[in-house]
Amino acid sequence: MLKERAKLVAYWVWTTDLVLTTVAFLLAWWLRSHVLPQVLPQTFPTELYPLSRYLGLLPLVLAIWTFLLVTRESYTSRRTVALAVEAWHVFQIVGAGILTLAAAGWLLRLDFVSRPFLLIFGAINLALLLAEKLALRLSARHVRSRGLNYRTLLIVGINPRSEEIARIIEEHPHWGLKLLGFVAPNGSFPETVDGLPVLGRAEDLGSILQRLVVDEVIFVLSRRQLEEFEDSFLLCSELGIRTRVALSFPHMKARVILEEVEGIPLLTFTNTPGAVFPLFVKLLADLVISTALLIVLSPLLALIGLTVWLTSKGPMLYRQRRCGLNGRRFTLYKFRTMYEGADRRLDEVAHLNEVNGPAFKARRDPRVTPVGRWLRRWSLDELPQLVNVLKGEMSLVGPRPPIPEEVERYERWQRRRLSMKPGITGLWQVSGRAGIDDFSDWIALDLRYIDQWSLWLDLKILLKTIPAVLFARGAA
Repeated sequence: MLKERAKLVAYWVWTTDLVLTTVAFLLAWWLRSHVLPQVLPQTFPTELYPLSRYLGLLPLVLAIWTFLLVTRESYTSRRTVALAVEAWHVFQIVGAGILTLAAAGWLLRLDFVSRPFLLIFGAINLALLLAEKLALRLSARHVRSRGLNYRTLLIVGINPRSEEIARIIEEHPHWGLKLLGFVAPNGSFPETVDGLPVLGRAEDLGSILQRLVVDEVIFVLSRRQLEEFEDSFLLCSELGIRTRVALSFPHMKARVILEEVEGIPLLTFTNTPGAVFPLFVKLLADLVISTALLIVLSPLLALIGLTVWLTSKGPMLYRQRRCGLNGRRFTLYKFRTMYEGADRRLDEVAHLNEVNGPAFKARRDPRVTPVGRWLRRWSLDELPQLVNVLKGEMSLVGPRPPIPEEVERYERWQRRRLSMKPGITGLWQVSGRAGIDDFSDWIALDLRYIDQWSLWLDLKILLKTIPAVLFARGAA
């Protein structure tokens, strides 16, 4: 029931967001077309095109904003999200929306779209959406302060973890969670824990649930206690009370997801992104962008390939076995930048390695051809990997794919960098890769990318890659 109510609220918030975006659009047109030409006639001497012309742009605006709002998970529960974090999300949504709208206007040759109009629209939209989020929070807190719109909780188990959960709930009253007290395991128990009453033992749970209004029960137990409390789980299920279980797995930092296979519940631990829709968008972007770039850059690819073939003996493309998602082997394509047979001379140049770890990197590698050195400087040797992206073996953004020999020398914690599909560019590339000589630092950047992954992060990395390539920043 609570989940259905949350969905209904989310639909209303989404509708309000789009209504406010429409109001901002119309208000921006009115200000730019009628107010600014009178207030600042020298800066804005003319009015905009008629409103009927701009109204044709409104469906595109609403489609872009809907996509951004949904992908930024704006309609999940915000009870436990700080206002500053939500405000930052709104700023990102509006900023990305304006940039997307400007790009669409340029691509579709919508000459009537005014840049001042876009800036005014973005500012008004940002102000309205922020005001809406603030109003929602203030109204929710006011309602909860009057004893409404809150969930009552009961914690089963008395241990350091249960006390920690109780303390966190008590420190965040704006979440709308009211903790009734604790239920102790069978046996003797104290009267209070951290100022909250202990309402009885596990065997008393049935009478406690009948006597009090309880929305949720949180079982905070050790793994050995799960079987002991099986009857308590069944009781909550029969009464229709939502039940949560907090298990302690020492040193485990993975996210926990409960899944179901033909009625069988599975408790899933994962350190990788699991949101289906954003991952689908990432895959779709990989396919569309790699296809477009291969078509647009085909003359350049042909010219580079011909130059490599004419200036040194050997094939145009260099093929190498690499490790992809979870260690899958695939053939990576690059323009050849070394003299033929360079792989067999690795031992000769091992003393030039500038990396602390299993990887190899040398700025003055004598095996690199003059053309290859130029290609590496501008990262042009990586362009054939667009074919790997199109084949689904790589992504545009992700950790770099290592060779199998490197992976064999990984420490256990370092193998987690293989848990996402490798990419052409990533945090390492836009962080000045030539200046990062410690292999552990490379791994740390890859793991940070995996832990913080989002579509917005991918977009930021792609945008930072452009100047990094144009100005050869960090290139070896």
